Formats: sequence, C-alpha cells, structure tokens
Amino acid sequence: MFASERKVNKRIVTNRISKLRVYLKVLRELQKASFEEFSSNPRIRYSAERCLHLAIECAINIGNHIISALQLRKPEEYHDIALILEENGVIPSGFAEEFVKMIRFRNILVHDYVGLDISRVYTFLQERLADFELFIEYVTKFLKSKQA
Repeated sequence: MFASERKVNKRIVTNRISKLRVYLKVLRELQKASFEEFSSNPRIRYSAERCLHLAIECAINIGNHIISALQLRKPEEYHDIALILEENGVIPSGFAEEFVKMIRFRNILVHDYVGLDISRVYTFLQERLADFELFIEYVTKFLKSKQA
C-alpha cells in the first residue's frame, strides 16, 4: 500500500472521541466541586483522577492510531506522540506542547499516585479540560482535510 493510500479508520477514532466526551461530561460535573469538597471527599477526588487518566489515555490512543494507520515514525515514549502529530500537521505546535504536558500529567497520575498533589489535580481539572476539546477539534479537522 502506498503512503497516499493509507487511511485512518474513522470509526475507531470516532468511537474513541465519543468515549473521551463521556469522560469530559463526568469531569465537567466534578469540576463544580470546591477545592474543600474535592480535597475532603475521596469519591470526588478519585473519580476525577481516574476520569482524567482515562481521558488522557483516549487522547493518547487516538494519536497512536493515527500514527500507526499513516505509518508515521514510531513513538519511543508517550510524549513523542504529540511531537509526531505536530510534525505531520495533525495538531499545531503550540498545542503539541500542551499535549506533552497532558501526557506527563498522566504519568504522574499513574506512577506517582502515593505522592500525588491534590491541588495539582484540582488545578488540572479546573483549567485544562478545554485542551481535550481542542484535541478533538484538531483531530476532526485533520481527518476532514486529509480524508484520512
């Protein structure tokens, strides 16, 4: 198959975007909690941590699917996904930096859960959900423009 014939499976990407939107809906509800409520209620805090983790995983999986389907260079680490997507015009450079930060935050959620700073999670919840919407917008626009 020639490079020009490679296609992203839109059904797979659409399903993952739908799942990401489900997580975002839950996160928007959790976003309403005050910091005091967030820090004192383990159900709210743990729900936010898990949904943030899953939302970031969705974005990573979408990126990986695009990279694989188009046979782009293979990422050696998760944050390479953002850079490869940027290099290939899927996401703009300014957003690639934010996507890298998102991926690094995922690593903290997964690997540093014992020493996790609650205020950092709350700040991410309050300030970074729009990044997911931008990611969806960029991926959707890329798929439409390239007829991937």
